[in-house]
Amino acid sequence: MSSNQIALKNLVSMEALSNEEVMALIKRGIEFKNGAKVHYDDQHIVANLFFESSTRTHKAFEVAELKLGCDLLDFDVKTSSVNKGETLYDTILTMSALGVDVCVIRHPEVDYYKELIESPTITTSIVNGGDGSGQHPSQSLLDLMTIYQEFGRFDGLKVAIAGDLDHSRVAKSNMQILKRLGAELYFAGPEEWRSQEFAGYGQFVTIDEVIDQVDVMMFLRVQHERHDYESIFSKENYHRLHGLTQERYDRMKETAILMHPAPVNRDVEIADHLVEAPKSRIVEQMTNGVFVRMAIIEAVLKGRE
Repeated sequence: MSSNQIALKNLVSMEALSNEEVMALIKRGIEFKNGAKVHYDDQHIVANLFFESSTRTHKAFEVAELKLGCDLLDFDVKTSSVNKGETLYDTILTMSALGVDVCVIRHPEVDYYKELIESPTITTSIVNGGDGSGQHPSQSLLDLMTIYQEFGRFDGLKVAIAGDLDHSRVAKSNMQILKRLGAELYFAGPEEWRSQEFAGYGQFVTIDEVIDQVDVMMFLRVQHERHDYESIFSKENYHRLHGLTQERYDRMKETAILMHPAPVNRDVEIADHLVEAPKSRIVEQMTNGVFVRMAIIEAVLKGRE
């Protein structure tokens, strides 16, 4: 057994994980990427319940579960009793009663998971695939795995997170754990999209002030679906003021890396031709997402033994 195999009852937020658990999941993800195999003798049933649209997270969990040999229980929100008014609690209560081992859930309500993991009746394990503008722990872990693969450490790294901060569960998950692991954080983007909660984790800057100093330049998607624009949004103005242009890319350190949780609004956060540029690790992030999610599912299944 790998020393990086850990047991978790649920995985719902980065705050709930210790530094040791975070590092174990990252290193286990790297082991899976390097060819480690797990064979389960017992059938493990996993359901992926996505109440918001998703490609990368949803399908990466599916691929991870298939690689682990889990049985996937099909769940389609459009054809479920959700359309009859069934609450999330009752949906998961049903899954639990049916014997589902793990429910991976994405839901628009922040902290939706609290009543589920506190319920004495629900016995299925909960993995948070994203809660509104709250947390996104699996994305955070794949980001950390990508950074760790590149630098072999977090302590002392300079990381800038730029863009739609307030609406980004990625930003909130990453800022908490990166600061805890010793990284130096900077936040950039439109002033109206950054609340004071970020001030406790790093400095507010303009992108041009730090682009040539940071080791990791992490851009965030402009989440149009969460905005109620009072004026017409101009992607050209946003890109000019807050995006990664060729000129800014050229100013990045040779050893620096470019990250984005995707999907990228091309020519908004990042110039189209830079999405797959040499310093970009966006495709690598997607690949790492499968392996770190294998580590997550393995840890939660071990926690059920």
